[in-house]
Amino acid sequence: MNVKAKNVVLVVASLLSWQLAVIMFAQETASSPVPAGGASASLSGKFAAAESSQSPGRTIAGSLLSGTNTQPDTAGGMGDPAFGGERHPLYRLSKSDVVDASFTFSPDFNQSLTVQPDGFITLKGAGTLFAEGLTLPQLQQAVAGAYGAFLHDPEITLTLKEFDKPYFLASGEVARPGKYELRGDVTVNEAIAMAGGLTQQARHTQVVLFRRVSDGLAETHLLDVKKMLDERDLREDLHLRAGDFIFVPQSRISKLRKFVPTNSMSWYMNPLQF
Repeated sequence: MNVKAKNVVLVVASLLSWQLAVIMFAQETASSPVPAGGASASLSGKFAAAESSQSPGRTIAGSLLSGTNTQPDTAGGMGDPAFGGERHPLYRLSKSDVVDASFTFSPDFNQSLTVQPDGFITLKGAGTLFAEGLTLPQLQQAVAGAYGAFLHDPEITLTLKEFDKPYFLASGEVARPGKYELRGDVTVNEAIAMAGGLTQQARHTQVVLFRRVSDGLAETHLLDVKKMLDERDLREDLHLRAGDFIFVPQSRISKLRKFVPTNSMSWYMNPLQF
């Protein structure tokens, strides 16, 4: 019995000592300093690794999106205001534009440059030069470089003589659809008035304004012209920009009217004639 009792006491003592050692180790681990951000960094690294392994396409898309705009002041090099580009971009030459070139020290080379349908201009004694899409400072630098082959530091002044004037388009249910010159500050209601106003078949509540943002992107605005005029509130009357396109759709009643016989329509409109 004494031997068994001694064995039991030894086992209990060993268990107590092992439990005490575990408690002391846990306290030391909790009190030991952890580098700032270490846990979060490791966790973020694990989550990033897991995300990249599970959805590699998301990472590729993110890298592509982050690299779409390499220049902070321009969008794709074209100065698109909708994507953080230039607020006041310089005019870029287009087909049929005419530019007068004046040489300060060589007046014999003074000439008028016309942008041809292929985008090129013909320089007097210096060949051809692609000018479509260039600004006047860019064209001036290109012309100076072309004449720099046989003129010493040519001083050239370019003046835009003829150009494509700002315009807007009005189509759909307006009295006079077409292209109108945009002079000064014009709103949508003013543009509709310039186009002769709305017809009886027009849907006044859903006038659409198309505005081109870039070559392959356009934004649309749906305007309730009837509400603006009835409430005498023009705060939502948008101001036009060059190239805007106004479309007035046809009302639903006018679409159904053509399927109703004419004599029936006249009977409903004026039954006394029968």
